[in-house]
Amino acid sequence: MTVLITGVAGFIGFHTALALLERGDRVLGIDNLNDYYDVSLKEARRDVLGKRDGFTFERLDLAETGVLESLAERHGHITRIVHMAAQPGVRYSLVDPHAYLKTNVEGHLAVLEACRKLDKLEHLVYASSSSVYGANTDLPYCVEDRTDTPLSMYAATKKSMEMMSHAYSHLYRIPQTGLRFFTVYGPWGRPDMAPFIFISKILAGEPISVFNNGDMRRDFTYIDDIVAGVVSCLDAPPRDGGNEPPCRLYNIGNSASESLMDFIGEIEKALGQKAEKKFLPMQPGDVKETFADIEDTRRDFGFEPKTTIEQGIPKLVAWYRDYYGV
Repeated sequence: MTVLITGVAGFIGFHTALALLERGDRVLGIDNLNDYYDVSLKEARRDVLGKRDGFTFERLDLAETGVLESLAERHGHITRIVHMAAQPGVRYSLVDPHAYLKTNVEGHLAVLEACRKLDKLEHLVYASSSSVYGANTDLPYCVEDRTDTPLSMYAATKKSMEMMSHAYSHLYRIPQTGLRFFTVYGPWGRPDMAPFIFISKILAGEPISVFNNGDMRRDFTYIDDIVAGVVSCLDAPPRDGGNEPPCRLYNIGNSASESLMDFIGEIEKALGQKAEKKFLPMQPGDVKETFADIEDTRRDFGFEPKTTIEQGIPKLVAWYRDYYGV
C-alpha cells in the first residue's frame, strides 16, 4: 500500500509517516519546507524519514496546479492520502491571512481535485482543528456542535476545508475523514507552539508570556496518541451509504481539559527550573478553554488516548535537551 502524506516534514506528518513505515507501508511524502518556522528542524525530520526503507520524498508546493496529478504519474498508484500540509497558527493568521487562503484552502482544493482523478483511492484523511469551534462555549466540544463562529482566519480556513470535503464527497463519492486535532505536543514539535516556547524561554532564563492571566485550559494531546488516531482512522474509510456522502468528522483529543498553569508546572518540574511568568490579557482569536468529546472516535475506530501531561511533558523535555544539546 502506498500512502501519500502531505506536509510530511511537519510535526504530525513526520510522526504519522514513521508509524506507517514501521508497519511496512510505503510512504510518498511531500513538503515545500517553507520558512514559517526553523527550516532546519523540518529538514532534520525529513532526514530521519529518509533513512527508512519505503520512504520517498519530493519537495513540492501542493497548491500549484497539476502538481499532485504529476506526482501520481511518476510514482504509480496512490491508495490512501493523509493530508497534513497547512499554514498553522492562530496568531500568525492575524499577520498574514493570505498565506492561509493559499495553503489551507487552495491547497486542500488541489488535494480534492487529485483525489477525484485517482481511480484506486481508498481514503483521504485530512487535518482539521479544534479551532473551528470558535466562540462555542458548550463543553466538551462535540462534532455535532455549531462551528459557524470562527475567531481567526486560521479557524475559518479549517472550517472551509471541511465544507469543501463534504461537497466533493457528495459530488464524487470520495471517502474522506476530517480530524479535529486538539493542542498537540511532544518530541519534534513546532517551535511556534506554547510548550516549545515555554521550554526554550525557561532554559534561557527569559520570562514566558501567560495569556488571560493564566486562566486558560487546553485539551493537551500527546503526539503518539494523535498518530494512533490518525492511523486507526486511515484504516477505516467511511462507507458510501447512498443517501449520505462517505464523509466524516471526528475529534482527536485527550478528552481532558487541563489548566495552563498546571501544564507550565509540569514543564518546570521536568526542567528542574522555575519560570518567570509575564501575565497578559487574552490574545485576539484565542479561546479560554478547549475540551474534546471523543465518544464517536472511540466507538468507530477504537481511539483511546493513553498519555497524561505528567507522562508526556518529560518526554518532550528529554527530546528538547537531546536535540538542542542543552
